[in-house]
Amino acid sequence: MESQSLFHQHYKPQNHPQQPVAQSTTASQIPQVQTNTAYILWFLCILGICGGQRFYSGKIASGLLYLFTFGLFGFGQLIDLLLIPGMVEKRNIYLRGLYARNLDLSNVQPAVTLNLGQLSQPQPQPLVELPAVSPLHRLLRIAQEQGGTLSAAQVALYTGLEPEAVQSLLQEAQRYGYAEVCNDPQTGAVRYRFDV
Repeated sequence: MESQSLFHQHYKPQNHPQQPVAQSTTASQIPQVQTNTAYILWFLCILGICGGQRFYSGKIASGLLYLFTFGLFGFGQLIDLLLIPGMVEKRNIYLRGLYARNLDLSNVQPAVTLNLGQLSQPQPQPLVELPAVSPLHRLLRIAQEQGGTLSAAQVALYTGLEPEAVQSLLQEAQRYGYAEVCNDPQTGAVRYRFDV
C-alpha cells in the first residue's frame, strides 16, 4: 500500500497533445483588428501588393482575388477605402464571438442582483369606467375607417343596428352637419359622405 501511494505521489499523468486543454481568456487577451493597420496594408497597393487589408480583415478569398487582379484593377482598392471600417468591425465581432466561450468571467460582478422576496405584491387598481360610445360616435369612426363615404347598408352592417335605427342615426348625422347625402357617380346609388 505504501509503495502504491508513493507511486501516485511521484507519478503525474501527462496531457496528450491530441487533447487540447481549454484555457480561460480575459477580455484584454482577445485579439482585435485595428483600422489604422488595415489602412497601412491598403497602402501597400502602391508597391503592387493589393488586398492586404482584406487578408487582415479575415476575407481570404477576396484577398487572393485582389492580390491576383491588382485590387480588381484598382477599382476594388478605391472602394475599400470606404469599406475598411466596416470590415474591421465585422472581424472584431467575429473574434469576440470566437473567444467568448473561453472567456474567464470569474471576476465579473453582476450588474443587477434581484431578490424576488423583496418585491411587493401588486396592489389592485380601481376600475376606471370608460364613457360609453354613442352610436353617432361609432358611426363617425366607421366612416373615418372606410374613407368617409358609406351606404345605409354599410352602416347597418358595421353598427349592427336595425334599419329604423340606421335611418334615424343617419338623419341625426345630417342634422348636426356631420354627413351629407350624395349619389355614387358610377351607379347613382345613395351614399352618405361624412366630414371626417
